[in-house]
Amino acid sequence: MFTSYKKIDSSGILDILDEFPRQCQNAFELGGSIAIPFSYKKIKNIVFSGMGGSAIGADLIRSYLIYRPVPPVFVIRHYRIPEFVDRTSLFFACSYSGNTEETIASFKAALKKKAKVIVISSGGRLLELARASKIPYVIVPKGYPPRQALGYFFFSPLKLLEQCGIVEKSDKKVTETISVLDNLRNNSLAMNVTGNNPAKKLANMLANRFPVIYGSTDYLDAVITRWRAQFAENSKTLSSVNLFPELNHNEIVGWRFPRRILKKFFIIILRDASEHKRISRRIEITKYLLIKDGFRVKEVWSEGKSLMARMFSLVYLGDFISYYLAILNKVDPAPVEPIAYLKKRLKDS
Repeated sequence: MFTSYKKIDSSGILDILDEFPRQCQNAFELGGSIAIPFSYKKIKNIVFSGMGGSAIGADLIRSYLIYRPVPPVFVIRHYRIPEFVDRTSLFFACSYSGNTEETIASFKAALKKKAKVIVISSGGRLLELARASKIPYVIVPKGYPPRQALGYFFFSPLKLLEQCGIVEKSDKKVTETISVLDNLRNNSLAMNVTGNNPAKKLANMLANRFPVIYGSTDYLDAVITRWRAQFAENSKTLSSVNLFPELNHNEIVGWRFPRRILKKFFIIILRDASEHKRISRRIEITKYLLIKDGFRVKEVWSEGKSLMARMFSLVYLGDFISYYLAILNKVDPAPVEPIAYLKKRLKDS
């Protein structure tokens, strides 16, 4: 069923997936080319504002830095900003189009509160405002669906945080991450037959099923969010997500009703070498309970040595799976008509 993917993928999403490792490298270099004022190096908190594909990079940064000795990182998806934002805050306004109304509103609020603001965008009103305000900005290349420009919304701000002296140098970790992504790409591209292609194999397992994605709160919460978003936008498929250990205190009891619908569910558990040993034990017990009750469960392990490489190995594999599931669903992965319709109605009102 995968042979006709070019007829379905009219916008060339697979080509964008193919070049994702290079995008990550380019994004890291782009972040290093931006001059940062000295005043941006004295901050007490980091706040990212964005929506959809423009915000997931910030989620991944927050997860990546969660146990590091850095100022706390917050991600907001709203018109408003937290009351604590002030001149000691480093504020990233992230919008691929540059016209996201929530991000523009929060950007203006951050300026009023004298925050240290950086804009990441491909253009639009946000970039105009950044230039008029004479604040640092990163211009992201045009031509991507926002969700497929992830590299620019993770690696560029990561490099900027490095320039601010907030995180340690990441060059070696970025190099390893891109190497891991290159290997994943070679294994997951369309010319590889299903039996040797992990993304195609899992997409086949998910065909006509409801994906449920579980994983550890540590480091993988944003990765799991990415999987859900990509299933929705690329595959046009609803999915459910939850995290260990919280799901063991409530959701695990809910796998009984409605029985007819639950028969279509397929559980994916994302795993990583950094799991707390008690989380690993919880996962094993949870797997036993689910399999005992007749549910299909598939574990997917991260790859690589560094945390960055491991996180992005799962992100990239999930992107490929969502693409191939779109092909199996016979839908073009690029268009997101309900989002476009909603934005138009909001603009008209």
